[in-house]
Amino acid sequence: MTGNSPGDAPLDPGVFPYTAGVYPGMYRKKLWTMRQYAGFGSASETNARFRYLLESGQTGLSVAFDLPTQMGLDSDADLALGEVGRVGVAIDTVEDMIRLFRAIPLDQVSTSMTINATAPVLLAFYLAAAREQGASWPVLRGTIQNDVLKEFVARGTYIYPVEPSLRYVTDVFDFCRREVPRWNPVSISGYHMREAGSTAAQEVGFTLANGLEYVNRAVSRGMAVDEFGPRLSFFFSADRDFLEETAKFRAARRMWATLLRERYGASDKACRLRFHTQTAGSALTAQQPLNNVVRVALQAMSAVLGGTQSLHTNGYDEALALPTESSARLALRTQQIIASETGVADWPDPFQGSYVVEALTDRVEEEARACLATVESLGGASRAVEYMRAEIHETSYRFQLSVERGETETVGVNVHSGDESPPTAPAPDDYAAVEATQRDRLASVKATRANPAVDRSLNEIRRTAETDDNLMPAVIEAAQARATVGEISHALRDVWGVYRPGQPASTA
Repeated sequence: MTGNSPGDAPLDPGVFPYTAGVYPGMYRKKLWTMRQYAGFGSASETNARFRYLLESGQTGLSVAFDLPTQMGLDSDADLALGEVGRVGVAIDTVEDMIRLFRAIPLDQVSTSMTINATAPVLLAFYLAAAREQGASWPVLRGTIQNDVLKEFVARGTYIYPVEPSLRYVTDVFDFCRREVPRWNPVSISGYHMREAGSTAAQEVGFTLANGLEYVNRAVSRGMAVDEFGPRLSFFFSADRDFLEETAKFRAARRMWATLLRERYGASDKACRLRFHTQTAGSALTAQQPLNNVVRVALQAMSAVLGGTQSLHTNGYDEALALPTESSARLALRTQQIIASETGVADWPDPFQGSYVVEALTDRVEEEARACLATVESLGGASRAVEYMRAEIHETSYRFQLSVERGETETVGVNVHSGDESPPTAPAPDDYAAVEATQRDRLASVKATRANPAVDRSLNEIRRTAETDDNLMPAVIEAAQARATVGEISHALRDVWGVYRPGQPASTA
């Protein structure tokens, strides 16, 4: 069985519903973006890694933020103690963002930022930094993840209740289509669901359910699908099962295109599912870590064969600590070898017509549609958070049991483990020093800024949050006044409150 829907004849890439790829030439005309994810304690350290990766041939930037930044807390907050800079870069104000991109012209690179509950704030900081570089907003290219639904389902870095969170997301859609037209205002993410333990079909079904929720919210605000649809982007995992993963990407493209055409009459361009892929962090093992080099290469190959638009390859040592410079370079070289030495980039959708891959494509889509149908029977993604979370937890539990029973083999863990010595993690960074430096920088900004202007801007955020007006202009004004991530987020907490697990969504 071959083609773009069950029973169809094969079609070329760039043809609706895009099973074979979203662009006619695919990688023959332009390779996928090699976008390695990086974020270290300080903005200066991260800037050095970005510049190193760009000099090594990386073609796009991807920013990891620390947990306080993700949760809307400043580095001097009590709850931030011990977490500053640990899983990404600490960003408190525009000054940190300027330091993060020093000597990197923002009008010449594409930047992805993995941030959700505070995504509008970090976008505002980025825009302010770009303006201070002299870069025009309409030329800026990149993506803000801004997918808060998957935070409620799988990851946990939410702040506000569901309904105001979705309003905040949609404000970014509306602002970007008018002011930053080349920017992707959301990266609808299945990756974190897969990392939490979902199946391939759940990853597709639940991710597209979230995507439809965002589309519905934008349409209800008076936005046309053909206007914002071409700037929607997605983010998937490349996991263990090589052929299933390749088929999964094909199924997701076909399913999304068909849904947008059937439900909204979307144009061909708006129906294209463009996606970033990251190799599976959950598949990395601390035991025999060099085995991860092979895992990452195979997962990256499945993403390329499946037609990804950009790709991050994990460092083999990331099960132990943040990737070293050498492992980060090897991860990038893995992509470059696939691009330059294997020949796969010369053939769009090279598995088209394979009985196995076509059958897997059909199966993943069928199962994903069943997942979507259940979500919609519950009232859509905003009202099905608890259901999706419970389904992923159950799947994750069953998978872990299968590993522990030896039913699912993991080389170096439950098969071919030998009697090797346990791996030695590298010495940890001095995060206390990172935190102290970051707090000093924050104190310096607070001491030198015009605090009356900050107070006015924060009051404007509170006022706007109580109306239906777009929040982005007020957030940008606060950013330019040097208000902090925490101050802006607390202003919204004052109006919206915070989300508690199990708390139902209010009526939209």
